Amino acid sequence: MTPEPAPGRTMVPLVPALVMLGLVAGAHGDSKPVFVKVPEDQTGLSGGVASFVCQATGEPKPRITWMKKGKKVSSQRFEVIEFDDGAGSVLRIQPLRVQRDEAIYECTATNSLGEINTSAKLSVLEAEQLPDGFPSIDMGPQLKVVEKARTATMLCAAGGDPDPEISWFKDFLPVDPAASNGRIKQLRSGALQIESSEESDQGKYECVATNSAGTRYSAPANLYVRGPASWAWSPTRVSLPSRLCV
Repeated sequence: MTPEPAPGRTMVPLVPALVMLGLVAGAHGDSKPVFVKVPEDQTGLSGGVASFVCQATGEPKPRITWMKKGKKVSSQRFEVIEFDDGAGSVLRIQPLRVQRDEAIYECTATNSLGEINTSAKLSVLEAEQLPDGFPSIDMGPQLKVVEKARTATMLCAAGGDPDPEISWFKDFLPVDPAASNGRIKQLRSGALQIESSEESDQGKYECVATNSAGTRYSAPANLYVRGPASWAWSPTRVSLPSRLCV
């Protein structure tokens, strides 16, 4: 027999109630991937570098994969560098080859709830094909050694028409000054200023100049961060065997 509800009370069917609870839990838990950074079309220089950046959010965290012409990218000149536990990825191509690398590159973000895709086109030009205004690196970063907690400045100056925008990569990953709580700044000149240097700032830096004509990378330069003790120098005493003494 089905029990009668107590006076003044309404019985809620058990199965629909459980379904509703599941929907509420899902609304505050798992979610499909959503892109927060998408790759952009690029025109690069033969022998140079191209980097595509892709990042997504979701729960569980999505994984990023890269495809070229329907196949997973695979080449000694192609490198995939992950960040954000695999939810972010950089596809780096170096050195660029005309025709061979010109293609549509597809970024796919996948988790247990779904899959999303976005893509970008890469064009590659020979030096004699570069249009007027193609970016130039007039001054690239140089090797620098800085004492820990001091300020380091990596210089970069670029030309082009229109004036190119300058961005930075460290160890092949994009530098995001906004994520440094003000410790890392990109100056109006394009230089990258790193205050209160930490060991984690040590690495290989590249500045990138981009305008509507194309993209050009500087040569990489290393930044080394050293503790105060490593700067001290003291002579070492050497004792010679008595038979060598005059």
